[in-house]
Amino acid sequence: MVPKIEIDKIFDVPDSYLANLLTFAKPIAHAIEQACNCNRVSVLTIGLEVPHAHLHLVPINRMEDMLFSNKKLTLSEEDFKDIQASILGYL
Repeated sequence: MVPKIEIDKIFDVPDSYLANLLTFAKPIAHAIEQACNCNRVSVLTIGLEVPHAHLHLVPINRMEDMLFSNKKLTLSEEDFKDIQASILGYL
């Protein structure tokens, strides 16, 4: 059984866990690139609202796609499920 650790900052994660986190994210990022037809997937470590370290994988086509001042997309639950199915299809 893997020991449970509670860490809320990405750079407080032990090195071996951090390496595994990025290795785990890599194929998911490639699947997102295929499913979303984007130029690349960016990695963010934002999120003060949840008390654990985590990554956000964000499909982008240009630098401006990362601006937090941009209007958020509004997607239906069905849209999210379709995107999820597409990403899973590339894994």
